[in-house]
Amino acid sequence: MSTSIDFLLWVRGPGFDIALFIFVVGVLIRLLEVLILGRKPDYSEPRGAELGAGLLTLVTRTAPEGGSFKRSPFTVVGGYIWHIGFLVSLFLFVPHIELIDSVLGIRWPGIASNLVDAIAAVTIVTLVAMLFSRLTHPVKRFLSGPEDYLTWVVTFLPMLTGYLAYHRMIDPYPLVLGLHILSVELLMVLFPFTKLMHAFTFIIARWYNGAMAGRRGVQS
Repeated sequence: MSTSIDFLLWVRGPGFDIALFIFVVGVLIRLLEVLILGRKPDYSEPRGAELGAGLLTLVTRTAPEGGSFKRSPFTVVGGYIWHIGFLVSLFLFVPHIELIDSVLGIRWPGIASNLVDAIAAVTIVTLVAMLFSRLTHPVKRFLSGPEDYLTWVVTFLPMLTGYLAYHRMIDPYPLVLGLHILSVELLMVLFPFTKLMHAFTFIIARWYNGAMAGRRGVQS
């Protein structure tokens, strides 16, 4: 890879194929781990329904909890902002939709690029603010480990490099576009083996906790 074009061609070709393979296989293995764990037979008489309680917990645990908002409003609001901003940038930016269409053969309408750009800028600022909060708040800093900072880095880099590429702030353009794609591939490779996996497992975990509480006849 002697030129930026060679670098771009590699990350769009073999590099992306490798990252996609690790992402898909890794996610499947992690989900299989969760599903085959099973649970011991519960011979006690159910005191309530599992399905309804599980679905209710899915909804209630997704909405912000009043006590948490009072204790740490910045963490709650910032968390919603960057999650929503990241998903909008990933799934509603037209070039991303075209890439997904080329890989999976499915597509959906996107939104205006300048709107995605504005949302991405807010998301980047929010991520920086949340890192600053984590580093300066004594409790958050105590509870944070290397994996927390690693997941922040691999989440932040695609947003930053995407913003730089969209505004062509690094010359030559193929280099910054290649760096953006490479940062996404880094995220894909680490996704199944870090806390980022909660994007797939949180539904299972919340439903299970709610269902077990419902079976015991208590509120989750």
